[in-house]
Amino acid sequence: MRTRLLAGLLTVLLLLAGCSSGSGHGDGRITLRFQSLAWQKESVEANKELVREWNAAHPDVRVEYVQGSWDSVHDQLLTSFEGGEAPDIIHDASDDLADFAYGGYLAELSDLLPARLKSGIPKRSWETATFGGGIYGVPFLQEPRVLIANATWLKRSGVRIPMPEHPWSWAEFRQVTKRLSGNGRYGVAWPLKEPVSATLNLSLSAGGQLFHRGADGRVTVRAEAADQVVPRTIHDQVNNDRSAPSSTLGSGGSDTLPGFFAGRYAMVPLGFSYRQQVVQQAPEGFDWQVLPAPAGAVGLAQGVSPQTLSIAADSPHKKEAAEFVDFLLRPKNMVRLALGDWMLPTGTQALKDPALHTAENGWATGTALAARLHPAPAQSVRGYPEWKDKVATPAFQEYYSGAIGLAELRRRLEKDGNLVLARYQR
Repeated sequence: MRTRLLAGLLTVLLLLAGCSSGSGHGDGRITLRFQSLAWQKESVEANKELVREWNAAHPDVRVEYVQGSWDSVHDQLLTSFEGGEAPDIIHDASDDLADFAYGGYLAELSDLLPARLKSGIPKRSWETATFGGGIYGVPFLQEPRVLIANATWLKRSGVRIPMPEHPWSWAEFRQVTKRLSGNGRYGVAWPLKEPVSATLNLSLSAGGQLFHRGADGRVTVRAEAADQVVPRTIHDQVNNDRSAPSSTLGSGGSDTLPGFFAGRYAMVPLGFSYRQQVVQQAPEGFDWQVLPAPAGAVGLAQGVSPQTLSIAADSPHKKEAAEFVDFLLRPKNMVRLALGDWMLPTGTQALKDPALHTAENGWATGTALAARLHPAPAQSVRGYPEWKDKVATPAFQEYYSGAIGLAELRRRLEKDGNLVLARYQR
């Protein structure tokens, strides 16, 4: 009898605990937790404003804004998933989703998303968030890598100014940076504190893939000739031509801006969103422009890992969460989010907005690259985060600094890298 009483009491307590989890209220109202990784002031404001607009129009389904951080999102999400405390709506990047999708932590969205949203985003963008045939995130913002250039310096040098219709090749880019260098100044500064995604994504232009999936579905690393074009260019600029300083290789993108403004570097390859920092920090009268990244055998093709919105598999309100995602990513709202983050929307209708086609601050150049953006090579590779951190990052850093040669780089990426990936494919 005592055992049955204790069991009954435990059941009641568990029910009460579930009711107090914040997902619902006694009056029938639903609360959804939306974890956003927006960090720029304009972006945070745009996200919070859209949450307020939703809440005003949907009194029975309230969304609670939760601030997350790009610096710790993977570990934070893993902990929250395993602890049963994951937010209902999750903001992340597509190259961080594979392990969560295959691990069963994210809801499969195919039957939850409305036809308008599914048809409004190109197939190539959906592929970035598709794993094992299922959709586990909605890609909504993307960022090409571009060259932020000192317009005055380039104009005085007489070099050909590249346009999306007629970009530099990687070989021409190397020659241009040599021509712009000398007397303590450099044609380009590569901020490669995190070199892997930049290298792999730019390598798509040369036809590089690096990751190859066999007939059995297993992924292996093979660093072929096309994968070597971009790394060799960067290595030679730093170590042979002296057209790029070694001092910036361990820097983040923001770290290179003071030297860029001071006239030490003619160009810096950066993500498209860095334009906001340039606008805010450039000294008065500084003339700058946005140029497309160099093109290879596949033209201006470039890998991207779009920002995504996912729904937790454990969320008790997946239908309502999907409705909020649909609201957040209506074309006009997607444009607001893109402008706030200084990035490009994935939606075809949103990309037509006139605000994204102005010459001011290089918007038109970036928008012209949208059709050339493809899933990053590592997009669906299980074990990629560990491969990147333990193998690829130190190997690329040592190669770019001149500490190891191309043969050793290839050996590490392939031999050491395949040992890591094999553990995730048993």
